Amino acid sequence: MALYTRILKKTDWLFEALLFFKTHFVIILALGLIAAFGRATQLGAFGPVSSSFHFLLEIIIQSARLLIFVYTLGFTNVKKGLLRIKKIVTTKAAWKENWHTACKKIKTEWPSLLTSFVIYLLIALVINKLIDYAAYQTCLYYKLKTNEIISNQASEWVIILFFKNISVIPFTLVFNALFLLWITNKISLVSEN
Repeated sequence: MALYTRILKKTDWLFEALLFFKTHFVIILALGLIAAFGRATQLGAFGPVSSSFHFLLEIIIQSARLLIFVYTLGFTNVKKGLLRIKKIVTTKAAWKENWHTACKKIKTEWPSLLTSFVIYLLIALVINKLIDYAAYQTCLYYKLKTNEIISNQASEWVIILFFKNISVIPFTLVFNALFLLWITNKISLVSEN
């Protein structure tokens, strides 16, 4: 039990990111699907798109990703997330305080930072390998084309980026938002309760 507590303490920020992702999976997945279908459309999954529509899709994709980040930053409250960003960007005192807190936290808790980051990289690597496997080693791409679900001109990147936009990209946004909160002591983590 002591070993479990020590491991949990060293990975508290990663654990919190996984828990948040799991708890709010439906909303994060919905926003990820918006980005995924937008990116697939941009890549010609459903046929060629005009440059103006391509630009509009990029705005939609980035807005969905930004919403995931702000949603997480505000702990499901988008307004609170936006206010946190505004406070950091517009208030010099808040910027200095957060910078001082972050530097202090990095100095004192660098093992936790490093452990969480390494485990995150391993999780991202596994997800990316599974996505590559689905795109290149299965018949998914062939089946999508033969059933005319995607255009004949579409490449494997349609599948790759679709799956990335519903998995590793949203998880990275959640991970980064919680890192920002963790490093500035804005959240009370599970292992501290």
